[in-house]
Amino acid sequence: MKALSAALVLLVCWPGAGRAQSSEAVPVNLPAQKIGADDLVAVSVYGSPELTRSVRVSAEGQIRLPMLTRALPAAGLVPREIESAIAEALRAEKILVDPVVTVTVAEYRSRPISVSGAVKRPLTFQAFGNVTLLDALTRAEGLAPEAGSEILLTRSTAGGTASTQRIPVKALFAGDNPGLNPRLAGGEEIRVPVAHDVYVAGSVKSPGVFSLKDASNTTVLKVLALAGGLIPFAANEAYVYRRRPGTDNKDEIPVALSRIIARKSPDVTLEGDDIFYVPDSKGRRLSISAIERIAGFGAATASGLLIWRH
Repeated sequence: MKALSAALVLLVCWPGAGRAQSSEAVPVNLPAQKIGADDLVAVSVYGSPELTRSVRVSAEGQIRLPMLTRALPAAGLVPREIESAIAEALRAEKILVDPVVTVTVAEYRSRPISVSGAVKRPLTFQAFGNVTLLDALTRAEGLAPEAGSEILLTRSTAGGTASTQRIPVKALFAGDNPGLNPRLAGGEEIRVPVAHDVYVAGSVKSPGVFSLKDASNTTVLKVLALAGGLIPFAANEAYVYRRRPGTDNKDEIPVALSRIIARKSPDVTLEGDDIFYVPDSKGRRLSISAIERIAGFGAATASGLLIWRH
């Protein structure tokens, strides 16, 4: 009984009794893939704490360890290949006879994917594992309400140039074509353009601004329907004012409105930032500056800031 009591006293008084033993923090071990510049790798050499450390890969794609006279290549290698290179260098320089080396990835910085534009949370993250375009958009919390009809995916090619793929939003989310949801390896830029607007002014029931969710399929008849149609005494001919590329000037494009409505002329496709203006039947034409002011007033109406009635 006395022996049992002594043992209990010894257990209670022993340093560290009743609490977990401290240990080194275990480094993060991310999925293994090819290492790139600025990645952080954790190197562990069994029985050699002086060689066990985290090392950042240099811009030249190399790592350095104490006691080794030369830097070792790391970029383009997977962790097991770096383990072999370190072990061989330690043997070659007669630092260790039979080193046991472990390399894990603590942080990736060489595989950024940026998501910007009309998404709910623009961000940049590192690609590791199986990441697809839809995964990236999910990380950005999805498309914003003002998103357009396509997504621009830009990749860098082997020659150092960049190529951009235009991916239709509807087709991507429909999931019928897996090629529209490519796997991402890092270095990609995903941009979701904002839908362009068309301004409708003049002799229509509800002048205002309308977003082009599908720029390739927005026509005069469609925006006329969105504007509630024509009011009495509207002219037979309308005009589209379109900015000339690279300048602040606008071209005036006549539109045979009555013939389009009567299906005697083809409908006219509108572009982003076009101003569609319908004068009255008296032929009174406004200057482009006046039309732009009216279109701006209509835009405020569409946003709920103003109420504009005929």
